[in-house]
Amino acid sequence: IVLTGGDDRLWKTWGFPDGNILLTGEGHTDWLSGCCFRPSGTQLVTSSGDTTVRIWDLSRRGCILTLRGHSRAVRACFWHSCGDFVASASMDGTSKIWDVNSERCRYTLRGHKESVNSIEFLPFSSTALTCSADKTLSLWDVRTVSRL
Repeated sequence: IVLTGGDDRLWKTWGFPDGNILLTGEGHTDWLSGCCFRPSGTQLVTSSGDTTVRIWDLSRRGCILTLRGHSRAVRACFWHSCGDFVASASMDGTSKIWDVNSERCRYTLRGHKESVNSIEFLPFSSTALTCSADKTLSLWDVRTVSRL
């Protein structure tokens, strides 16, 4: 199964080798910039130009949570390997770590001078990597909200 998102504001799961569309999700009001499966495979996260991050439940075929807090388009999203946290990177120059269980932003990472274009957690750690339009990469300890 492959997951995609695009300018049509939809995410789609595709089966291979046939390339059939298995599921389609709609709800964002602007382009999708990122999408990622939860490690358990039961949910996915999407990021969008509409400034939101959304959690989708595949069995319910719908959005179960909309995370708001960025002031500009969200460029990327990523699940932590434990499945309890989602990271987002935004054109507002910040990244956020969202606690999916409490449905709130746990930490905001500040320090880049321009848009943050990508974010990923290092596997099985509390370290996140961000990449910015300011031509820098940063490693963060998300427990202390500090650069490494």
